[in-house]
Amino acid sequence: MGTPQVSNSKSPFAPFRHRDFRKLWAATLVSNFGGLVQAVGAAWLMTQLTDSATLIALVQASNTLPIMLFALASGALADNFDRRVLLIGAQVFMAVVSLLLAVVAWTDGLTPWLLLCFTFLIGTGQALYNPPWQASMGDLVPREDLPGAVTLNSVGFNLMRSIGPAAGGIITAAWGAATAFTVNALSYVPLLAALFMWKPRTPRMQTRPEPFVSAVGSGLRYVVLSPNLMRVLARGGLFGFSAVSILALLPLVAKSHEGGGSLLFGLLLGCYGLGAIMGAVANPYIRERMPNEMIVRISFGSFALAALALSQTQSVVLHALAILPAGAGWVMALSLFNVSVQLSTPRWVVARALALYQTSVFGGMAAGSWAWGAVAQAHGIDAALATAAVPLVIGALLGRWLTIPEFGTLNLDPVNRFKEPQLRLDLRGRSGPIMVMVDYEIDQKDVPRFLDLMVRRRNIRRRDGARGWALLRDLENPSMWSESYHIATWDDYVRHNMRRTKNDATVTEELRALHRGDSPPKIHRMIERHTVSRQDDLPLIGKLEIP
Repeated sequence: MGTPQVSNSKSPFAPFRHRDFRKLWAATLVSNFGGLVQAVGAAWLMTQLTDSATLIALVQASNTLPIMLFALASGALADNFDRRVLLIGAQVFMAVVSLLLAVVAWTDGLTPWLLLCFTFLIGTGQALYNPPWQASMGDLVPREDLPGAVTLNSVGFNLMRSIGPAAGGIITAAWGAATAFTVNALSYVPLLAALFMWKPRTPRMQTRPEPFVSAVGSGLRYVVLSPNLMRVLARGGLFGFSAVSILALLPLVAKSHEGGGSLLFGLLLGCYGLGAIMGAVANPYIRERMPNEMIVRISFGSFALAALALSQTQSVVLHALAILPAGAGWVMALSLFNVSVQLSTPRWVVARALALYQTSVFGGMAAGSWAWGAVAQAHGIDAALATAAVPLVIGALLGRWLTIPEFGTLNLDPVNRFKEPQLRLDLRGRSGPIMVMVDYEIDQKDVPRFLDLMVRRRNIRRRDGARGWALLRDLENPSMWSESYHIATWDDYVRHNMRRTKNDATVTEELRALHRGDSPPKIHRMIERHTVSRQDDLPLIGKLEIP
């Protein structure tokens, strides 16, 4: 069976061949510009409202904390409902909050905590927007262009990072933070227009939408039972916690220079964005020549060196030069983490997996922003930056045990072979619990291989929603084996089978090849009844129809 390959094309611009991607990417540029102008205005305004290093660093945390809190909920919605509708709703919410922020700023009504509340709400909108947007990359471009699309998203954001902060510094210095907030409110218009015009082709759902709580649980279960994804989440969370030290403390670094102001802060952020663009453009070439783990280690190392350089020198020029490799490391690491998650996850759960990845990274950033701000408050900016280099070095060394996997060639397309059986009982979708047993006849010589395959089968079943999985052997006929597991409801059983990927199907095919019966392995589907109070209930104890 062939497996899809990830494109090794050296051109980072291949996704631009797709019209919808081009339009949304261009509109996102404008939105990112406005967001970065707003971020500079908010960060600098906080330095004017308070001298507390903790509150100043919390401006960064207030943007990232909502992603940790709400991204998984957004991912669960994005995997079960129209992603375009969710994207439009999130953008409308952010536009309204940004407009209110501008109005309050124009009336001089902002206090430090009110400013944090507004930035938290904008971050909440971003938390609702990010998972469906990232998951939509698979709807906008084919699989072979997915790494390029993720990288181009980073290029777009960091292109604006090289322009937006400098522009934000100029706007804030010349006309005040209220004008910066107004620019952000207007920047949502092009993206909203592009989203309204986008008509994605989404496959018709063959099952009812999964209940919200169950969908959240399914996403958590899938990621926890996927070792490669857990490695990405662990390294991504540590990267966000330690690397955010530079972004969180950069306003204080700019303010520490004689004559430093919002313009210098914007210029330093512009250097950071320029480094990110350089890293994004070089990313396809670097990926061809280095394993993923080496790229991640270099990214951790570049931030450690940048943090040390910022803490040990007072030259504006050296600070600007030190930030360049940090920006490159930022985009290379985060785009690699993002692509690793997308290529390791089937479409039915991709938004939830991305949401958990973002929860890990942005949760780390929120905690790091608070932690490094607190260290700076107690011991000074230089001490905080020097201390941040320690977990960055540890993050690079952890690659020995938590190695980031190479981009896989697993075929995660759905098998689409399952046909819901015709049942003789009048069963509702919510009926359950359902117990399933599959009978195999295995020769003694094939038992070791059968058991190895059953280890993989158990992980697949549990990952896709099964509970209470067990493998049974007949004491009177040892060649007979039965695999059993439980599913909460009949709807969940149908979803469980619809989730099977072509890569999972190889295990099923190998098990059938070991089976020595005259017919395929026999499947029993039963509904459990724990009490019997009426004669009419007795038929429900037996088996449902076996195809």
